[in-house]
Amino acid sequence: MAEISAKLVKELRDMTGAGMMDCKKALTESGGDTNKATEWLRQKGIATAEKKSGRIAAEGSIGSYIHTGARVGVLVEVNCETDFVARGEAFQELLRNVAMQIAACPSVEYVSVDEIPAEVADREKQIEMGRDDLAGKPDQMKEKIVEGRIGKRLKELALLDQPFIKDSSMTVAELVKLVAGKAGENIQVRRFTRFTLGEGIEVEKADFAAEVAAMGGAA
Repeated sequence: MAEISAKLVKELRDMTGAGMMDCKKALTESGGDTNKATEWLRQKGIATAEKKSGRIAAEGSIGSYIHTGARVGVLVEVNCETDFVARGEAFQELLRNVAMQIAACPSVEYVSVDEIPAEVADREKQIEMGRDDLAGKPDQMKEKIVEGRIGKRLKELALLDQPFIKDSSMTVAELVKLVAGKAGENIQVRRFTRFTLGEGIEVEKADFAAEVAAMGGAA
């Protein structure tokens, strides 16, 4: 087995933010391959976070993000177990990244698929069942096709199922679990609100042709 140098351990730590001992073990397990070691650390972080996911997370922070041009803004609440972790750099970076992710995903309306109301899922199912490409197919086949489409559609509405905008090899859920694993606490995205400038305001469009005609008639 290749000797793991202190320099290699430091490089992996700089890349991942993981502890020195975890980095050394990851490199040992992966034969000194930093890519494999990074994946090993990722899996370890996710597994650790899943073990803690049932613990109460009542601390945390509310983060915000205003996109360039000030036309889109986001408020998001992310919870953890202690104020110490909430004030930490890793947690605050996660908060910023999640807020930025929400701003970049206008179709996202819920934190997770579990939060999507049954009536929304039913409405999507009715839409899919009525599509022309399913006409004439047996009911059993139609149900199976629609089930797959609905699953995909609901994931498009859920924040945690989105590919992370800074690293599409992981989802937002996996990003949260990685940070939680490193922090040693349960971390959860609780809720968010997106503001889009002018959304919901009905703007009266001027009919220039009618105005010109009216002006001509008045003359």
